[in-house]
Amino acid sequence: GLDLPVYWGNRNWAPYLTDTLREMVTDGRRRIAVLTTSAYASYSGCRQYRENLADALATLEAEGLAPPRVDKLRHYFNHPGFLQPMTEGVLACLADLDPAVRDGAHLAFTTHSIPDSAADTSGPAAEHGKGGAYVRQHLDAARTIADAVREQTGTDHPWKLVYQSRSGAPHVPWLEPDICDHLEELHGAGAPAAVMVPIGFVSDHMEVLYDLDTEAMAKAAELGLPVRRSATVGSDPRFAAAVRDLLLERAATERG
Repeated sequence: GLDLPVYWGNRNWAPYLTDTLREMVTDGRRRIAVLTTSAYASYSGCRQYRENLADALATLEAEGLAPPRVDKLRHYFNHPGFLQPMTEGVLACLADLDPAVRDGAHLAFTTHSIPDSAADTSGPAAEHGKGGAYVRQHLDAARTIADAVREQTGTDHPWKLVYQSRSGAPHVPWLEPDICDHLEELHGAGAPAAVMVPIGFVSDHMEVLYDLDTEAMAKAAELGLPVRRSATVGSDPRFAAAVRDLLLERAATERG
């Protein structure tokens, strides 16, 4: 019900953010609300986007264009429109498992690994004496989904937050365990099955399709461990409604 134009700008591929903002200014847009496709606090998922926006606005000003007012919408890791579709994805995966292994299935909540140092400094520094919001927010989302699954199935599935898509120098500590290592641990401990839950991502992009659907599934097949991968929120209408909620929430704040 909101008649607003929607634009798309990327950090690492066309259409690039600066070009998109230039197009918006040329189209006469003066107030812009920004939704990032990362639901959690971290440098690469939040602060770096703010830096990208600032750099893009500086470029426009240097070109003689009046930069627009930009408001970044808040993190949405705990919004029902994000959590409910993911919960249903887990339930669908459990239902797809053989009944003989279903009740004993473990939940592996997976997200993008980041350097330990970046995890430690994520979020407001004053909170809990330091940052750490990246892991804390993921744990909050995972716990909420696991609790909802238990309420709807009557089964308490063991769960753990694990990581994927590590990059960077090997000597730099990153968040662990990796999803493939975790599957090995589950198999070694006698877990009968697992469901991979990509709570760190909002769509089925390459890091989901390759790191989970290809590499992790190959590891599971090698181990003989029945594994399913639950859906990301993607184009679920409840997630679109959540974006609307975030926009209205910010607009109300701006109006006082």
